Amino acid sequence: MVTFTEAQVMAWLTPWFWTFFRVLGLFTTAPVISMRVVPRRVRIGLALLIVMAAQPGLPEPPPIALNSPEAVMVILQQVLIGLTIGFAARVVFAAIEYAGEIVGLQMGLNFAMFFDPIAGGQITSVSRFYGTTASWLFVVMNGHLMLTGVVLHSFTVFPVSPEPLAFLSSVQPHVWGAELFKLGVWVSLPVVSMLILVNMVMGLISRVSPQMNVFSVGFPLTLAAGLTGLWLTLPLMQAPLTMAIERMLAQFQ
Repeated sequence: MVTFTEAQVMAWLTPWFWTFFRVLGLFTTAPVISMRVVPRRVRIGLALLIVMAAQPGLPEPPPIALNSPEAVMVILQQVLIGLTIGFAARVVFAAIEYAGEIVGLQMGLNFAMFFDPIAGGQITSVSRFYGTTASWLFVVMNGHLMLTGVVLHSFTVFPVSPEPLAFLSSVQPHVWGAELFKLGVWVSLPVVSMLILVNMVMGLISRVSPQMNVFSVGFPLTLAAGLTGLWLTLPLMQAPLTMAIERMLAQFQ
């Protein structure tokens, strides 16, 4: 008869336990996967599947008993690291949506707001369009596989330890707000430049020919120029999106 001791069972389950919490923390904040349309059972099942497939190649964790006080701190560390990795990718999506806010403001479409059931709040049409496009590109360029590889590689950079906040000194998530605004302005700069040029031309026409009612034709021209700019710059969005995600996730590798 084959028997197992409690110590043997705990030694087998402990490595899976830490990996599961870190991957599950990633799926809680990662783009696309963390949407409300994705059931929680699917996230838990995917996390368990990744743990079962990747555990043999991960470094050996320190022997920490699950019933010890240190286990609580270790669990907190795994959840925080997973949440931070997903949040780093989510910052890039927030920057893309911020670029849509800037473009929509210049086009005059920011008044067209509607309720987004996925985000659970109000969002403009151009920002939603940018966000949806970024989600498609994220799936097409295998961004979910990139995040999975980063969270598994993070066990080498940030090993399992009872110090949950030690990794924040090297990651520094408090400076990511500047990256959000810089990336948003960078993505929206071509379309905004085109719209500024159109507004300057209309201002010049209103000064040269005051009898022409520029206000009656200004909105259609601005809207047409904005839609043209979106059509021309949309195929170029993959390059800044990929570069920004790789730059943010490089802090965990």
